[in-house]
Amino acid sequence: MNVRCLIVDDEPLAVRLISSYVQQVPGLEIAAACNNSIDAFRILGEQKIDLMFLDIKMPKLIGTDFLRSISNPPKVIFITAYRDYALDGYELDIVDYLLKPVSFTRFMKAVSKATKLISLDNNFSSINKEHNNDEDSFLYFKIDKEMQKVLLHEILFIESSKEYVKLHLENGQSLLVKQSISSLQELLSPHRFLRVHRSYIVTIKKISSYNQTYITIGNNKIPIGRLYKNEVQKGLAVQ
Repeated sequence: MNVRCLIVDDEPLAVRLISSYVQQVPGLEIAAACNNSIDAFRILGEQKIDLMFLDIKMPKLIGTDFLRSISNPPKVIFITAYRDYALDGYELDIVDYLLKPVSFTRFMKAVSKATKLISLDNNFSSINKEHNNDEDSFLYFKIDKEMQKVLLHEILFIESSKEYVKLHLENGQSLLVKQSISSLQELLSPHRFLRVHRSYIVTIKKISSYNQTYITIGNNKIPIGRLYKNEVQKGLAVQ
């Protein structure tokens, strides 16, 4: 499966250069390119993006602030003409920080790091999917330096919190796991779990009621995102 890339840069020459680099690397594909953070936010909501090449100095919303505003970002490589944002980049857990003009050699070093991380996520997904099909199914999550077993039927809903997800369980307990909600969604059976918002996945059997705006699970009202309304209606109509 190819790594789907999004290029976000307000300089057309920079977009063309990174696009040409991506096209030379087997296993990478350009899913989209845009010149501002607003369009990038829309694309991330509509498509599966594995790797984002993100400029920092852009109009309206700079790249660092844009990245802070995303609940579940893909892997990110900053590409910029400014050294001053290196610390911000690493605080945001980016893969790499490239200075313009970017050489192909330096580009490949960053991409190699990114693809290894994406591969690790995918391998973890494959292992966990083996335990995701029956009532006693479970997943292992890394919590406090240990791999903790969680029975899927005990999950009420899953909430994204920046680079973490919070698993809300039947017993009232909440478990905080460092993982994106999108990568976790790939582990879960669509017959049992439904993405209803960019920040929420719900367990279908736990839903007590719903309308056009929100889903109720116990005492929790979970919003339905605008981009997810059609999928939610389809997913719940067939239950």
